[in-house]
Amino acid sequence: MQFKKYTNQRTSSIQGLRSFKDTLPKNIKKVIVKKGHIYSETLNNWKYIVGKDLFNICYPKSFKNSNKLNVSTLLIMVKRGHEVDLEYSKKEIIDRMNNFFGYSVVQKLRFLNFSDQKENDFKKKKNSNDVTNNKFQKKIMNVKNENIKKSLIELNKVFKKR
Repeated sequence: MQFKKYTNQRTSSIQGLRSFKDTLPKNIKKVIVKKGHIYSETLNNWKYIVGKDLFNICYPKSFKNSNKLNVSTLLIMVKRGHEVDLEYSKKEIIDRMNNFFGYSVVQKLRFLNFSDQKENDFKKKKNSNDVTNNKFQKKIMNVKNENIKKSLIELNKVFKKR
């Protein structure tokens, strides 16, 4: 193999086929090694860690690793109104996470509220789509050519089903 010098990422590199981890920049490797493993394992096993009841009302949003100033923190999104339930089981969640990984991974949990706005947004969008469809239906009825009118009505029906 030939060695290539003075590339952007490193002072020297191997030319030819490389493994995927060798092609990543050094900064990304550090992030994956430090934080990526813990967060991805937490996401995969969240139901096992918190239990079925809490699994339905919360999910992990991010993980911040410890440094000189801060302790390692897991940020959890909680449905509005269920914060107290999660606050009471805070110590249990920390213990289960640390037992799952085999060492002290998390020292602190932070909670953020979220409401089920997705359902409300969906209802608003659905109502606004009906209004626009009615507007288009009026324009379709003003078309003089019957073939075009029929095809536009069929197209409108397809969009309504979605």
